[in-house]
Amino acid sequence: MTRTTPAAALLVIVAALAAACSRGTPAPPVATVSLTANRTRLPLGSPIDLTYRFDVAPNGSIPGDYRVFVQVKNPDGQPLWQDDHDPPIPTSQWKPGQKIEYTRTRFVPLVAYVGDATVEIGLYKDDERLPLMGPNAADNESSARSYKVATLQFQNQSENVFLIFKNGWHPDEYAQDNPALSWKWSQKSAVVSARNPKTDVTVYIEYDARPDLFPEAPQQVALKVDDQTVQTFPAAATSPAIVRVPVAAAQLGTADMVDFRLDIDKAFVPAKLPSGGRDTRELGIRVYHFFVEPK
Repeated sequence: MTRTTPAAALLVIVAALAAACSRGTPAPPVATVSLTANRTRLPLGSPIDLTYRFDVAPNGSIPGDYRVFVQVKNPDGQPLWQDDHDPPIPTSQWKPGQKIEYTRTRFVPLVAYVGDATVEIGLYKDDERLPLMGPNAADNESSARSYKVATLQFQNQSENVFLIFKNGWHPDEYAQDNPALSWKWSQKSAVVSARNPKTDVTVYIEYDARPDLFPEAPQQVALKVDDQTVQTFPAAATSPAIVRVPVAAAQLGTADMVDFRLDIDKAFVPAKLPSGGRDTRELGIRVYHFFVEPK
């Protein structure tokens, strides 16, 4: 039998006490996180502007690039929606005392839930999460390092302006790795009919295009109300981008329904491209969301 000397036993006790103290002392937060939404009552499918803010601690330092995870959960803690993303300034470049603030416009997914939901945020890389300070000090004690920063209220989709995708649209398509992500390809001209709110509105168009197919100049898209052009924009985005178009009540007219039309100066047929293929559809731009928001 091996006998433990008093000195060795003392070393074991000191090491155990040191480890216990270390476990009991939370790591200092690298930043204080907060979130501001332009509105908190959200019909399903509607847009929301989310402004993220990280106030880096005076002695804060992040040795590496971490992603922002964002989870929206129901009262039972079940995830409804997430918005994980890379911050516009990589975390390895954040400086002590610096304020990192940016806004992302997202569309509320069509989840099978209405009611209150909480928003939780954190910073992660692989399986590691960094300690942060939330809107109140208690949030820094979160063992999961996921910090509650806001409460939203999901409402029925029927609260939105009713839309009908009429002529000029191809059937919905879905991403293979994310069934929640869908889009419609337009033809050279495509019409969306809306119940007329008879007030000023903002039209949101989230789209991407194939500017690589038009090296001289990207496609030009005209948003028209009936036959009146409201705004034109170049279809230069290669990943989803949002265009906001203000439309006055006078431009909508007085009828109960109003037609919005996207006229695109150039279209393409995939089967006629050098890469070939069997897709003989006429394609204009790819639209992820078309939304009419009364002011």
